[in-house]
Amino acid sequence: MVILLLYMAAGYWAVGRTLWADKVVFGSATTIFLQRVIWGTLLGWILIPFALIKLLTNKD
Repeated sequence: MVILLLYMAAGYWAVGRTLWADKVVFGSATTIFLQRVIWGTLLGWILIPFALIKLLTNKD
Protein backbone atom coordinates (compact mmCIF):
# COMPACT_ATOMS: atom_id res chain seq x y z
CA MET A 1 0.00 0.00 0.00
CA VAL A 2 2.83 2.38 0.85
CA ILE A 3 4.57 1.54 -2.42
CA LEU A 4 1.39 2.38 -4.35
CA LEU A 5 1.13 5.77 -2.64
CA LEU A 6 4.79 6.51 -3.40
CA TYR A 7 4.27 5.45 -7.02
CA MET A 8 1.20 7.70 -7.31
CA ALA A 9 3.08 10.65 -5.80
CA ALA A 10 6.01 10.11 -8.18
CA GLY A 11 3.58 9.82 -11.10
CA TYR A 12 1.84 13.04 -10.07
CA TRP A 13 5.21 14.80 -9.99
CA ALA A 14 6.22 13.28 -13.33
CA VAL A 15 3.04 14.47 -15.05
CA GLY A 16 3.82 18.00 -13.92
CA ARG A 17 7.40 17.73 -15.21
CA THR A 18 6.56 16.17 -18.59
CA LEU A 19 3.01 16.41 -19.89
CA TRP A 20 2.01 19.66 -18.19
CA ALA A 21 5.36 21.46 -18.27
CA ASP A 22 4.92 25.11 -19.31
CA LYS A 23 1.17 24.71 -19.79
CA VAL A 24 -1.65 26.85 -18.48
CA VAL A 25 -4.40 24.61 -17.14
CA PHE A 26 -7.95 25.77 -16.54
CA GLY A 27 -10.41 24.05 -14.24
CA SER A 28 -11.17 23.53 -10.61
CA ALA A 29 -8.37 22.47 -8.28
CA THR A 30 -10.08 19.14 -7.66
CA THR A 31 -10.38 18.35 -11.37
CA ILE A 32 -6.78 19.29 -12.09
CA PHE A 33 -5.53 17.26 -9.10
CA LEU A 34 -7.53 14.18 -10.07
CA GLN A 35 -6.42 14.38 -13.70
CA ARG A 36 -2.77 14.53 -12.65
CA VAL A 37 -3.19 11.63 -10.22
CA ILE A 38 -4.96 9.48 -12.80
CA TRP A 39 -2.46 10.26 -15.58
CA GLY A 40 0.41 9.71 -13.18
CA THR A 41 -0.97 6.37 -12.02
CA LEU A 42 -1.70 5.10 -15.52
CA LEU A 43 1.41 6.40 -17.28
CA GLY A 44 3.81 6.65 -14.36
CA TRP A 45 5.84 3.68 -15.56
CA ILE A 46 6.94 5.72 -18.59
CA LEU A 47 6.67 9.30 -17.30
CA ILE A 48 8.77 8.85 -14.15
CA PRO A 49 11.95 7.85 -16.06
CA PHE A 50 11.45 10.71 -18.54
CA ALA A 51 10.94 13.21 -15.70
CA LEU A 52 14.09 11.97 -13.96
CA ILE A 53 16.10 12.28 -17.18
CA LYS A 54 14.71 15.76 -17.69
CA LEU A 55 15.62 16.67 -14.10
CA LEU A 56 19.16 15.29 -14.38
CA THR A 57 19.87 16.99 -17.69
CA ASN A 58 18.28 20.28 -16.53
CA LYS A 59 16.06 20.59 -19.57
CA ASP A 60 13.38 22.84 -18.11
